Amino acid sequence: MRSSKNSSRRTAIAMASVAAVLVLAGCSGSTTSTDKTASGTLAINWGGFPESWAPGAEMESGYLRVPYETLVSLDAQGEIRPVLATKWEQTDEALTLTLREGVTFHDGTPFDAEAVKVNLESIRDGKTAYAGPLKVIESIDAVDEHTVRINLAQPTPSLLTQLSTRGAPMGSPKAIKAGTIAQSPVGTGPWAYDAKSSTKGTRMSFQYYDGYWDGEDSVGFQTVELYAIPEDNAATGALATGEIALTDTETSQFSRIESNSALKHLSYPALRNNPMFFDRGKGGAFEDVKVRQAACYALNTEEIAKLEPDFKVRSQHFSEGEPGYNPEVTGYTHDLAKAKELMAEAGNPKVQVEMLAAPFNEKQMQVYAEQLGKIGIDVSVQPAAPPQYFSQWNSGRYALGLGSNDELTPYDWYQAWFAEDAPGNPGKAESAELKKAADAAIAAGATDEADALWQDVTKIISDEALTCAHLAGEELIAWNTKAVTDVKASAQPWETNAIDYKALRPAGK
Repeated sequence: MRSSKNSSRRTAIAMASVAAVLVLAGCSGSTTSTDKTASGTLAINWGGFPESWAPGAEMESGYLRVPYETLVSLDAQGEIRPVLATKWEQTDEALTLTLREGVTFHDGTPFDAEAVKVNLESIRDGKTAYAGPLKVIESIDAVDEHTVRINLAQPTPSLLTQLSTRGAPMGSPKAIKAGTIAQSPVGTGPWAYDAKSSTKGTRMSFQYYDGYWDGEDSVGFQTVELYAIPEDNAATGALATGEIALTDTETSQFSRIESNSALKHLSYPALRNNPMFFDRGKGGAFEDVKVRQAACYALNTEEIAKLEPDFKVRSQHFSEGEPGYNPEVTGYTHDLAKAKELMAEAGNPKVQVEMLAAPFNEKQMQVYAEQLGKIGIDVSVQPAAPPQYFSQWNSGRYALGLGSNDELTPYDWYQAWFAEDAPGNPGKAESAELKKAADAAIAAGATDEADALWQDVTKIISDEALTCAHLAGEELIAWNTKAVTDVKASAQPWETNAIDYKALRPAGK
């Protein structure tokens, strides 16, 4: 998935002025193994760079999981596995973590309980994309150097899952306090950012960190270089020549990739996409549930799926088998007559709203604006550069927005977007029915009744049409087998650009 819909573009500055060597390489059809690979350098293209590297910022795993690590991770079976935390014990009142000893950040700062406290508090208390799910943290105690107790305001069995995601990487507390971490990441991962070897806007270089806790044998490459090639044809050409070893891609490139025996590709579900009705408070454009429902029936996701072949139409946010999935939720199948009927019942109000668009989703928004116009909802799509888009699209300035919800549990999804104090609910609107259902599900904690209660929450969110028109997209990754082997999708679910960097090995070694 690339700029047309990839949420990596929500954190990327798509720069057309790519390094000349890569663009020129993209014109060639040959396949070579580069000196980079031979010297232990892995060159990867994700099409841009994050606007901010600070913990809690919206950066994708393709970037984040080079310098950073999380406290725990998920394996392919969805089980929690140790990373920076080696043991844990959770009750309804607290989550206690035993931390790995002998770990340091790239600036030499010790990784300890105080570091965890600084990271989680900065994410929870800052204006971050992932603050919502961490609001449950009442306080954090550094019990001793390698033990941290996270005190909870309410039972939160999903907290460990949240700590495994890109929403909670561990960054140097020294760099966080200095504010430098936004532009210069400092984590505990195998590779440390090397500003001197980097070229602003073109290449970011990360060198193996000699103090890495898991040792040099745990990685296959000494250097990881991230490139910013936003144009698909140029990226495929650079891949074919071996100037880069791996890239995200699009289905339009498959014929070129498959015609070259050295190139391979894979895909996996990585993106959830849906419009959000932000202005639903008292007097808001979408205050009336019938107007929101009418909008949902007017939207035709099948048209989007035709435009974007790797998008699949969904009835709801969660997949079958995931917590929160409710088989009774059938979604809003496109029905223009039903949409017009609901608008009439609402009194055919004059609805004029704006929504902000970025280059990667403007086409989809224009289609939605045209569809909503058929029932009298006038949507003005305002193009914006990615930095403006990411800071404003869900700020409350715009009544309607198109985003990607990557929350893995219904608790996190509710706390991120629908609770009265959720960061993604700028209008602070929440019905009494939804709050009552969510409170009951939260109180149930990890009991057998909890899943059914969260399914009730999912259904209310659908019935109230707080969001709809769900789509699921696939991440598409291509690589040059003469440069790199052992490429596979990460076990972390619903992460774009997700690969297991530590598992990658130079070809022929």
